[in-house]
Amino acid sequence: MHTSQHRPADTWSPLYFLASLGAGGLAVTFFMFLMFWVPHPGQPVPVFEDIFAAFANGGLAMQAAIVVAVTGIAGFAFLNIKLLIWNLGRLAEYRKTESYSKLVNSNGETQLLAMPLALAMTVNAGFIVGLVFVPGLWNVVEYLFPMAMIAFALIGYLAFRRIGFFLGRVLSDGGVFDVTANNSFAQLLPAFALSMTAVGMAAPAALSTVPVTVGVSLVLSIMLGAIAGLYALVAAIVALGSMLQHGTAKESAPTLMIVVPILTILGIMTMRQEHGLHTTFEAHAGMADTLILTTTILAVQAVFIALGLLVLRRQKYAEAFLRGDGNSAGSYALVCPGVALSVMLHFWINKGLVGAGLVAKFGVAYWSLTSLAIAAQVAMIALVFLLNKRHFGRRIDGHVVPAE
Repeated sequence: MHTSQHRPADTWSPLYFLASLGAGGLAVTFFMFLMFWVPHPGQPVPVFEDIFAAFANGGLAMQAAIVVAVTGIAGFAFLNIKLLIWNLGRLAEYRKTESYSKLVNSNGETQLLAMPLALAMTVNAGFIVGLVFVPGLWNVVEYLFPMAMIAFALIGYLAFRRIGFFLGRVLSDGGVFDVTANNSFAQLLPAFALSMTAVGMAAPAALSTVPVTVGVSLVLSIMLGAIAGLYALVAAIVALGSMLQHGTAKESAPTLMIVVPILTILGIMTMRQEHGLHTTFEAHAGMADTLILTTTILAVQAVFIALGLLVLRRQKYAEAFLRGDGNSAGSYALVCPGVALSVMLHFWINKGLVGAGLVAKFGVAYWSLTSLAIAAQVAMIALVFLLNKRHFGRRIDGHVVPAE
């Protein structure tokens, strides 16, 4: 008798790009260890030489942290790239199907923004891999910044083009956007994609010493960030009315927390821009400004996480899509808020609290708060493994077989 084999991921959706995105985000969480624990005099971020020196001269705790960090970065960056390549291949096939034609004529057209979102994350993760694993990279980094900005400009073009197709269709034809099916924050995905492009575009502002590079990075990232913020605000307000009237769509309920990664990304973008303004243009922002920014972002994130978890629990989302028989590619959207919370906590603790002198670095209060960031990170790693097993494990007659 022939046994059927089928994986949930075989029924492909553009939201599977979020699997690549989540892996890239986890690579960033491991970089936070190096960013804030490894001394890096002479440049704003740690590079291979700093990490090597800290490992050689540090104690057992420092060495253990570095081993965990570089292993995590390498593993999740590999998974990020592997899943991106797989998704790009599936997207090419999907474009030829009838499902694609239906998608681009529905509210779900914005799901295609998951592609530029994942591309932008991979470029960001690739830069981290370069810093950590490539000796001497900082000597040629000024040549890499223009190339990175060109890459982000191209990704931005892809995102705007797709947004243009969507808005052009729904705003000119009328009656083609189903307001009753807009009962989630799924329409914030374009803002998420633009935010990820903006934070990458802002990196040279923080890291470069060439005024022209810093200036171009500042101008373009401010424009992208402003547009992302505007889009997010409008899309959220439009969706809220539908959610209040019709309830939140069960399968799209994780999108309630999409505000969390958008805020983390825009927050890091702002800090990068302020650093560039400070080092290149002598516009001095105080440590209190960073404390206010990061604390405000965390407060808003806490509200959306609480709201999202409340709705997920009331709708029994976990029973349906994480433990039960149902599978949804949108479940990968659950990874982003946890990753974003972990990263923002690191910035709040190190740039905000320590920077303002409220908490002593490496003291009891420091590690107590940092443990929250690590707990969120560990939870998201477990969630990624669970989702990958559910979606990419082979299923034979309804039973999951672990992926090879």
